[in-house]
Amino acid sequence: MREIECVITGKVQRVMFRDFIQHKARALWLTGTVENLHNGTVRVIAHGPEEKPRTFIDCLHKGPFLARVGNVTVHWREPMETFEDFTIAY
Repeated sequence: MREIECVITGKVQRVMFRDFIQHKARALWLTGTVENLHNGTVRVIAHGPEEKPRTFIDCLHKGPFLARVGNVTVHWREPMETFEDFTIAY
């Protein structure tokens, strides 16, 4: 089990980005969370077997139709938290 922490920049808030990410993560059976940060970026933490997060990272680069992803910073690490589902933090 591996964990990724990603920060996504660009036009990623107010474009249904978190909903899009939650849907993609659940389709890949990943657990974790996605949240908007105060600086206009989005932060994602996702857990899963290594091939699943790699596929998920491709989704982060695309985003939903209205989003314009500028950059995706990815940090691989050993799991630091336990999640039972993939949720949106409000």
